[in-house]
Amino acid sequence: MPKMKTKASVKKRFKITASGKVKVAAAGKRHGMIKRSNKFIRDARGTMVLADQDAKIVKKMMPYGD
Repeated sequence: MPKMKTKASVKKRFKITASGKVKVAAAGKRHGMIKRSNKFIRDARGTMVLADQDAKIVKKMMPYGD
């Protein structure tokens, strides 16, 4: 059987933790910070763990858990 391909976009945006959860950076922090509130910028720092339903979709696109 040929190898399964990992979606390149998923590989760049998500990481799998040691326990198998999906870690992702906060959305909405790429540009336009001037119009965002300071509270939003503060809360969107760092990374967060995806909900189980969302993680299930992401894992389908990462067959080898990259």
